[in-house]
Amino acid sequence: MRSTLAKIVLLATLPGWSSYRLWAGSPQSDNINMEKMTVAELEKAGDQARAEKDYNLAIDYFQAALRKDRKNAVLLNKVGLSQLRKNDLDAARSSFEKSVRLNSKYAEAVNNVGAVDYMKKNYGSATKYFKKAIALHEAYAPYHINLGAAWFSQKKLDRAIAEYTRAMELDPDAFRHEANFGITAQIASPEERAHYSYLLAKIYAQRGDPEHCLQCLKRAKEDGYRNLANLYKDEAFSQMWQNSQLHEIVPPPAAK
Repeated sequence: MRSTLAKIVLLATLPGWSSYRLWAGSPQSDNINMEKMTVAELEKAGDQARAEKDYNLAIDYFQAALRKDRKNAVLLNKVGLSQLRKNDLDAARSSFEKSVRLNSKYAEAVNNVGAVDYMKKNYGSATKYFKKAIALHEAYAPYHINLGAAWFSQKKLDRAIAEYTRAMELDPDAFRHEANFGITAQIASPEERAHYSYLLAKIYAQRGDPEHCLQCLKRAKEDGYRNLANLYKDEAFSQMWQNSQLHEIVPPPAAK
């Protein structure tokens, strides 16, 4: 099963680890005898608690399940996702790493290690893990979106465009699921967000999608992108140059 985090794509799965213990903190769990529940029941209850944003209780359930099934990579990944929602990045990364150690081919957990590194602005390490996730599951668009975000944050824009383009080849709607795949919330400055929007506009223009090209250009303008007029010199936008809606957003250069 998959779940996502708004800043960069995170995915859900997990197995157990002997060092995990039940958290003592969740009052809701005090009256529940988790030891009598099966692994499947505990995982389902944890998923429900996580859906209800009770992340402490979710961790209690998942860790109780891990006590019964200590080599369950999916459960460990779910612990990590819950810890991440609590903004406990170090604990989350540790859980994701343990999940990967149990199953080195578990692309979702590999991706999630990279996602934590990305959120900690360790972009070089994030790039490494996103590449590994792609090697394990190349045909999944979110991994390419994540790698593109990592390249973008390192100002390697050609590589970012290549990954974003591949994501759209795999899923034409990849960047329209803003609630699921939104990266912009993780981009700190309006200037970076503006540049990011401009890059997406360029990709949409090349794909012959004027509607989404214009939407991205509007966002770029709102965030203060300074070089919008350069699109009239960029062949990637050539099919848009006569578009009247484009002229309203970015007036064409005056005729000489």
